[in-house]
Amino acid sequence: MSDANSPQEWNTLAERVARHVENYLNGLEAVARGEGGPHALPLLLLEVSQVILAGAQLGASADVILPDNWEPEVGEDPDLDTVRQGLAERLVAVDEYAEVFDPYKDTEATVYRLSDDLADVASDLVHGLRHYQHDRPLEALWWWQYSYFNHWGNHAGAALRALHAVIAGARLDVAEEAAAVT
Repeated sequence: MSDANSPQEWNTLAERVARHVENYLNGLEAVARGEGGPHALPLLLLEVSQVILAGAQLGASADVILPDNWEPEVGEDPDLDTVRQGLAERLVAVDEYAEVFDPYKDTEATVYRLSDDLADVASDLVHGLRHYQHDRPLEALWWWQYSYFNHWGNHAGAALRALHAVIAGARLDVAEEAAAVT
């Protein structure tokens, strides 16, 4: 994207990001309800990867600047505790993981929970989606971009690494066991 984005370019980006956000939220809610079954972790890996793609598009774009430099109210964001709890129940064996939050500043790992990270990302994304649904694509983009750099990008990246580690570990262990048998 250029430094001076036209309204149409912003609208196109907002539409693209909104689709990723809706897919992420729908997928997360389905897994939290238990609809992922044995495929819950790969589904979450896919959903997080897709929403990180949206974040990368926001990161590669020029800074979104609101004309009046303020964000209109969208009201109370929905309570995502049910989603968080549903994820915690489904991810109980892998929910806790260690992460270095900022690889340039932190020297020690901190314990995080996948269920918290995934729900925190959803919370940031749904706030922007509410702007988008109120026909305010620029406000949606501003919020998504700001919160991507400030919050949800780190949590989505950490969750992606944790999910990847679990899935890769399971697949590689099976591959090693199969090779040992033959």
